Amino acid sequence: MPPSDFANANIDEIVAQLTTEEAIQLIAGVGFWHTYAVPRLGVPSIKVSDGPNGVRGNNFFMGTPAKALPSSTALGATFDTELIKTVGLKLLASEAKLRAASVLLAPTCNIQRNPRGGRAFESFSEDPHHSGMIAASYVKGVQSGGIATTIKHFVGNDKENDRMAYDSIISSRALREIYLMPFMLAQKYAQPWSYMTAYNRVNGTHLSENPDILTGILREDWGFDGLIMSDWFGVYSVDHSINAGLDLEMPGTNKWRSLDLVTRSIGSRKIARGTVLERARKVLELVQRCCKEGGEILDGDGVERTHEGPEDTALLRSVAAESIVLLKNDNGILPFKSTSFQKKKVAIVGGNAKQVVLSGGGSAALKPSYFVSPYDGIVNALKELGEDVEVTYSEGATTYQQTPTLDYEILTTDGRRGWLGTWHSHKSDGSMEVDKPIKEDQYIDETRCFFSAEYPKGLTRRWTLKLKGYLKASAEDEMWEFGLTSAGRAKLYIDSEVVIDNWTTQRRGDAFFGSGSEEERGRFLKKKGVKHEVSVEFCNVRAPAPESGDLDELVMDSNPAVRLGGTPVSSPEELISSAVHLAKEADLVIAVVGINADWETEGYDRSTLKLPGLSDELIDKVAEVNKNVIVVTQAGSPVLMPWAYKVPAIVHAWYLGNATGDAIADVLFGKVNPSAKLSLTFPKREEDVPSFGHFEASEGGKVWYAEDLYVGYKHYHHRKIEPLFAYGYGLSYTTFSLADLQLSKPTINRNSKNFSLTASLSVTNTGSITGSEVVQLYVALPQPGSKNTNNAEFPHPLLQLRSFAKVKDLEPGKTRKVEVTLDKNAVSYWDDNLPRFKKAKGRYDYGGVWAVAEGEYKVWVGTSSRLEDLALEGSFVVDKGQGFEWNGL
Repeated sequence: MPPSDFANANIDEIVAQLTTEEAIQLIAGVGFWHTYAVPRLGVPSIKVSDGPNGVRGNNFFMGTPAKALPSSTALGATFDTELIKTVGLKLLASEAKLRAASVLLAPTCNIQRNPRGGRAFESFSEDPHHSGMIAASYVKGVQSGGIATTIKHFVGNDKENDRMAYDSIISSRALREIYLMPFMLAQKYAQPWSYMTAYNRVNGTHLSENPDILTGILREDWGFDGLIMSDWFGVYSVDHSINAGLDLEMPGTNKWRSLDLVTRSIGSRKIARGTVLERARKVLELVQRCCKEGGEILDGDGVERTHEGPEDTALLRSVAAESIVLLKNDNGILPFKSTSFQKKKVAIVGGNAKQVVLSGGGSAALKPSYFVSPYDGIVNALKELGEDVEVTYSEGATTYQQTPTLDYEILTTDGRRGWLGTWHSHKSDGSMEVDKPIKEDQYIDETRCFFSAEYPKGLTRRWTLKLKGYLKASAEDEMWEFGLTSAGRAKLYIDSEVVIDNWTTQRRGDAFFGSGSEEERGRFLKKKGVKHEVSVEFCNVRAPAPESGDLDELVMDSNPAVRLGGTPVSSPEELISSAVHLAKEADLVIAVVGINADWETEGYDRSTLKLPGLSDELIDKVAEVNKNVIVVTQAGSPVLMPWAYKVPAIVHAWYLGNATGDAIADVLFGKVNPSAKLSLTFPKREEDVPSFGHFEASEGGKVWYAEDLYVGYKHYHHRKIEPLFAYGYGLSYTTFSLADLQLSKPTINRNSKNFSLTASLSVTNTGSITGSEVVQLYVALPQPGSKNTNNAEFPHPLLQLRSFAKVKDLEPGKTRKVEVTLDKNAVSYWDDNLPRFKKAKGRYDYGGVWAVAEGEYKVWVGTSSRLEDLALEGSFVVDKGQGFEWNGL
């Protein structure tokens, strides 16, 4: 039957007809991105695709150009649930359809426990309520377009080092109130069609094998009836994961759930055939739902496409600008006006100004359909002003960890950007000698080639790729430094001279999901006007690493890759000196600094919050010679800013995707009045971070969540530490006042376990231009010892965000009334001393319940988590006899 017919198939009948072999094949993927099809029963295969900041499609290597969204931390900074829903529908669901993908592997809504976490940029916030509500909007938007979401990584995946093995030791209160809460809210308000388990363990058990969390919490407590899949290669057993409730193992390569192993497990009674059928049913149900909601994908030709209409471009630019946070603006130096630039000279400095800084690294990476650098965005905006402005530029300080890719520096013989590749099989499976080409002169427009499983059919298990192109000619003789990284082995030749040997021996590194080498570097003098021939020979067999004692020459069946970078050689002193010279002569300096996907990536954690290289020194020195320095920072999570008090303006731009430069310019030049708020606390010192000292794995791989409930701003309140910039903080080019907080009397129904309360206030634009403001409502639960409380054994954070609303486009002098509703989540805490009824066990188990305490609740409303920014205060009371316990959603 065609896929459209499967939308109406009877799943009970399909399950009843499944052979054991078919059921086993259904519960593991096929290849990297597909589920198993059962043609005789009309069951189609569906395709999944990585997110969360865009839809990549099948291929890491030579992927289909895509719309790259701002990072999730940037999306969280908008505090705009309607905007996120629109992004989900118009930019993500529509893009998934162009990729012929029925399932988006997103959103990520883990908690930002420590900004050094390698994937911190992929999650929305340090606050569980904030993260959960943005995630719910994301899910609603995508799924309203007929595309399944896969919310991830469930749960406690808050760091990357040792991610397959470390054990997150989390108290039951912190697990429920902090780390599970975003998922719980997304489930309550948006019902994702699928979940993805995290790689790590929680309290001793890997998530893919954890029945207490997968079955007990997700399915029984929350009532989830969709599919649970593993992260890629995140299954570590056959029987444990199947019995725990994991429906689908991904991917289908190198899988545990082979026909042989699962059949043997059934035969040994490690697994019941009925359990395998239960898992297969969930796969069938998801496939059917995708057929019903987005069946046109499955009825199509399966070809990936790109389409970039003017509405898409405008929305990408808009959401990027809406996520930018204005952190400092002394004396109203921003926004720039046309009168600001009459007969002026502007110096643009910084290592991020011209680099392609699109997003963090790892599975979030994709090929952008276009990209505007900060430098180009600012220059284009200056041109639009029509003023005669002289712009000068200096890199000032490098920000890369690996040498920048050469995507725009290598040309083919016919002048196209890129090079040509020829693929060779080896003469025999055990030989390193190449045979005749399998595929010749493939055009390749990227110098970071991560093949995953995307290489020509017919290659032997060991294979070689030879890449050749020509370096753009230099205007002068110029010494260049090149860098070569490989998951496999590689050599770089320039004009037939070996410049880098990463072939004979290697140093193991963290690149390419931990399977790559360290970058090896070499120098070559580019001659004036000469197009030097550059070639790389790559083989998918890695070399020995004698320094580490690793002499294995493994064939890279998964994740073979090679990366070539390069840059002109300049001494750090020369770079800073050049920038200082330009700054001294300029009327205005715009410094664009930050980090990139080298530093902030899946696979490993950042080693420091400090800006790379001499970036801090660069800002210090230009600020010494010019008082008009505007700093733009790019990072998916906080960076330290020891120079913050020396410059008049700071703009935090996160990772902004395709429209980076245009969005930054829109804010700097006042086309967009900034309204975003920090989704993360920016500390003054790394030692101030809540998990400092117990973020790294210790004691046999255990990671102790010793800060417990005091994550993010809650820690700063608790310890009375002043951050550099508080969670929820952000400036505007106008001003606002909040007044008239009114709290309704709580409506409480102990029988139905419900609570509701309405808070209203007025917001007035007291400035001179139209702007938007985020209203943030924080609740303080009754503390031990407070009057009329039954909460004596449970201390709570001083304040907890429980609602927020964005007041958009408020005109000068205008006032708007805002109403928000609080439900039982706003007044509940997890009581792990009280018994609960476990459905599966049919008995009382001391696992804990949610509790609403009697007593007085304080409410603060304002524009950030800083106590001085919480202008309005109120309270309400849960009377004696009105407290209650509850479970579920």
